Amino acid sequence: MGPQLDEDNFSNELSDEELVAKSQNGDKEAFEQLVIRNQDLVFSLAFKLSGNRDLANDIAQEAFIRAWRAIEKFRGDSAFSTWIYRITVNTAWTLRKKAKKHTLANIEETQEPIIIDEKKDPELIAINSDLSFVLRQALNKLPMEQRIIVELKNIEGRSHKEIAEYLGITVTAAKVRLHRAHQKLRVMLEDLER
Repeated sequence: MGPQLDEDNFSNELSDEELVAKSQNGDKEAFEQLVIRNQDLVFSLAFKLSGNRDLANDIAQEAFIRAWRAIEKFRGDSAFSTWIYRITVNTAWTLRKKAKKHTLANIEETQEPIIIDEKKDPELIAINSDLSFVLRQALNKLPMEQRIIVELKNIEGRSHKEIAEYLGITVTAAKVRLHRAHQKLRVMLEDLER
């Protein structure tokens, strides 16, 4: 047991690059460490993209499975976290297409409960709740690619450069796609006002 504990402590001290190299040689425990280090990032992204905990769990699990299957192809041009982020986005895209019918049919079930601060004005709470719901509905109507970019920029606060890295596109393409997504959102929200 003693040597195993030392080995576990050693793997906790390894860098992501070292864990990737071990994983590429078939070391499942090294990959497990990568999963542990990145599971919050992956689940958080999956939840933001899906708006549904169950679907987010499915996306996260599938993303890590895909990463394990493709770990030998990882070249290290970016950080492992960037690579798994991109895999998560692609997985969400694929699984979201499959689940789209069910998600749209059960839209009320996909909304997260709103936590109300009793110190706030109840009327203001109602207005904010309505605005949040309307904005979430508009975001859900965007094509997945545009929705991802809007959420990365406006909800997560990512830079254009980070968005480009995550999606495997140029910074210019990220800016153009974000601009188009904002235009589409603006039109949708203006239509609601009429």
